[in-house]
Amino acid sequence: MAGGKAAEEIMVIEPVRIGDATLYLGDCLLVLPTLEAESVDVVVTSPPYNLGNKHHTNKHKHYPYNDDLPEETYQIQQIAMLRDLYRLGVNGASVFYNHKNRIKDGLQITPYEWLLQTPWGIKQELVWDNGTHNFDLCRFFPRTERIYWLIKGKQTPWENIGRRHDMFYYQPMGTATEHTRAFPVELVNILLSGFNNHRPFTVLDPFMGSGTTGVACIQTGRKFIGIEISPDYFQVAKARIEEAMMQPRLLPKEKETLAQSELL
Repeated sequence: MAGGKAAEEIMVIEPVRIGDATLYLGDCLLVLPTLEAESVDVVVTSPPYNLGNKHHTNKHKHYPYNDDLPEETYQIQQIAMLRDLYRLGVNGASVFYNHKNRIKDGLQITPYEWLLQTPWGIKQELVWDNGTHNFDLCRFFPRTERIYWLIKGKQTPWENIGRRHDMFYYQPMGTATEHTRAFPVELVNILLSGFNNHRPFTVLDPFMGSGTTGVACIQTGRKFIGIEISPDYFQVAKARIEEAMMQPRLLPKEKETLAQSELL
């Protein structure tokens, strides 16, 4: 998302192609309209949460990107992005949209405020316990995020091969010099593990960050489209995806074993 910069200031350059991965450096609001309609099977993404430019978990403060838009502007942009994704999705497409309930001016803001203003249906709400929280003494300490499973149509080709429940327990990935709050590759692999791989399968992440979704796609032999507005994070994602290309891919049986081994 533009993150406070005017859209005309964000240049969209020619994509970088690495094997089956296509990476765009630019604002997803400008890139998404250029992509072919009904060309994406699944979206896995985690947009900026609009928490402000200085937010914290435990005692660690994060300064990851410009993340301080007026709330109305932020929600309008999220709706526009999700409507673009709906155009790109095939019939039966899924979006795994990682977000959270936020506190502003002492009151909770839920993503349902804008999700219900899009054409997507909501199939399920998954809970990610990321093991970190803040210590605001005026409320119970929040340590969970949500993954909203959105679908186009009423049927989606997904089977719970790992017999998993709707709670996930993973620490976020990241370092002080890279993306500080990324979801782990293992979580993305589980989200994707139930889909049928007997046809061309394209996954999109419009907020690519450090490239976690792309790494998971390379590991499991899926096509990937990634969009990232930050040149620094774009280079991190590019390097991670290039490295993943050098590693052996997971075979179908290994993917099934991975999903089953993650059962709690």
